[in-house]
Amino acid sequence: MAVGSKQPAGQAWEGKSKGSRAGYGIFIWILRRFGIRPAYLLLRFVAFYYFLSSWKTSRAVLQFYRLGLQMNKIRALRMLYRNYFRLGQTLIDKVAVMAGFAGGFQSQSKGLEHLQALAAGGKGGLLLSAHVGNWEIAGHFLQKLNVRINLVMFDGEHKKIKEYLAGITGPRAFNVIVIQPDNSHIYQLAAALARGELIGMHADRYLEGSKTLTLPFLGRPARFPEGPFLLAAKLRVPVTFVFAMKAGDMTYRFSATPPIQPEQIKNTAPEAVLQAYISEVENKVREYPDQWFNYFPFWS
Repeated sequence: MAVGSKQPAGQAWEGKSKGSRAGYGIFIWILRRFGIRPAYLLLRFVAFYYFLSSWKTSRAVLQFYRLGLQMNKIRALRMLYRNYFRLGQTLIDKVAVMAGFAGGFQSQSKGLEHLQALAAGGKGGLLLSAHVGNWEIAGHFLQKLNVRINLVMFDGEHKKIKEYLAGITGPRAFNVIVIQPDNSHIYQLAAALARGELIGMHADRYLEGSKTLTLPFLGRPARFPEGPFLLAAKLRVPVTFVFAMKAGDMTYRFSATPPIQPEQIKNTAPEAVLQAYISEVENKVREYPDQWFNYFPFWS
């Protein structure tokens, strides 16, 4: 398992995750020899370990459940354990699907026609999501759109773990654009859109020092990265909000909203697109509270 680490100076995320090569290796060994359900069984004990020992991340998630979703103490503690278990499941699922260790995964789609229209339009599009559900699984399944998918990510995973997983899962079904400190990744994004490709990125985390926008999230002021919403306005491409939520042990539920068109974005501030995005994220975390994977204090 891996959890996001907290930025000491505030709520911003460092872009790194905790985890070990040995930990990944044990689960991959079980997946290869016994399948996904025995891996889930072991995960129950691992999740309980994180539940007892990860005080910093646990406090942040409990704050989210207590203040954001208005849960009482008992329910929040139960949800905290479920949260760690769900996180582990999403990591196992990612490896299992991408490496072909386990079959039988099913997907339920709502709004897939919006993405198909973007792909057929040939002008590219921006797919915004959040650290809820399983983003990499979404990227793997979206290859059926017959258009190149580019996922924008922080390069925060430890190098040895990345190399180890790459050797197990093989090449990804999507292209990864790594966020660079000098913003040089912007040129890669523009080039991909010019080729009519789709770009997916999270829009709920920022690094310290980057520009942010502040709007209420679940009733409390929260900061979001300005970049994704400014990018939509400057590059004049359609924007849709995409999520892949785990709906059962072997089922994922995909959703995509009707695109906000460039002419609509042109006449509004980036905050207007952010407000629409926040509404969608709020809906998802209320429906799937155990799949909130921001392990740092989200509100100032």
